[in-house]
Amino acid sequence: MLAHTIIPPPPWGTLFTMLTLANVLMAQLGAIASIICAIGGAALFSSVHKIEEGHTGVYYRGGALLTTTSSPGFHLMMPFITHFKSVQTTLQTDEVKNVPCGTGGGVMIYFDRIEVVNYLVPSAVYDIVKNFTADYDKALIFNKVHHELNQFCSVHSLQEVYIGLFDQIDENLKLTLQEDLTSMAPGLIIQAVRVTKPNIPESIRRNYEMMEAEKTKLLISAQTQKVVEKEAETERKRAVIEAEKVAQVAEIKFSQKVMEKETEKTISEIEDRAFLAKMRARADAEFYTAQRAAEANKLKLTPEYLQLMKFQAIAANSKIYFGSEIPQMFVDSGPGTSKASAAMDVLAEQILDLD
Repeated sequence: MLAHTIIPPPPWGTLFTMLTLANVLMAQLGAIASIICAIGGAALFSSVHKIEEGHTGVYYRGGALLTTTSSPGFHLMMPFITHFKSVQTTLQTDEVKNVPCGTGGGVMIYFDRIEVVNYLVPSAVYDIVKNFTADYDKALIFNKVHHELNQFCSVHSLQEVYIGLFDQIDENLKLTLQEDLTSMAPGLIIQAVRVTKPNIPESIRRNYEMMEAEKTKLLISAQTQKVVEKEAETERKRAVIEAEKVAQVAEIKFSQKVMEKETEKTISEIEDRAFLAKMRARADAEFYTAQRAAEANKLKLTPEYLQLMKFQAIAANSKIYFGSEIPQMFVDSGPGTSKASAAMDVLAEQILDLD
């Protein structure tokens, strides 16, 4: 048989003390673990950061700018000793307010608001932040606007700044700022500059208002005069147009009448030529007929034919004589016979001439 050694239980006070020490030790370990977890969480939270879209992150360690930059998104960095700044690279508007400006005549005026629209090229972020810090716009825009605007006002009168050259201030300020930035901070682009109307002393402002009122009256008078002149010109043109229309109508009618007369003349000439040609043709025909008849008569009127015609004419002339004696003109014998024959020959020649 095995012998059993019986160990007596410890005293109750000692057991309670051991339990108390264990609880204290566990509590301390929990606190240490909690502290470690808290420190780890804080470190993790400090190391994880986010860069918004349109921005570029720059990093500092111990106050020194690091060469590393980051694009939009989540990034990690060394906790507690490194921190970052987000630099906007999209279009932004910087407002410069209440800018004092002394004119060449010594009048102090104030520009309530000057807006400078600009953007920063992402590749130039490191150089500009290194040279002008992350708040580069204070040195490169705000201070430059004050300086350039005062330079402009100091060489111009109040009339020029407030009225005469006010429309050129925006463009001049933009060009001047961009020229300086191109040499000092390449990559910072000025998109536009908007300058509000400056505030001037009240007495001067009232004088300008009166002057503008008089100018307005003068412009109204000039415009009224132009309207009257334009109406007169319009009326004159209308009268000229009406007269030209009447003249053109009269000319057209006259041309029509001339054309009608010329047409009548042409028709008359054609009719005359036709009548002349007709009469000439008739005369030529009659002349030709007479000529042919004459030629025919020359061939036909022989002595024998004339003798025949003579006897026919005598035979055709039947006469009745009353009395105791009958004429002897056709009797060959006697002294009167030759005279009668001669008379008949003359009569025949006259008939031939008539033909």
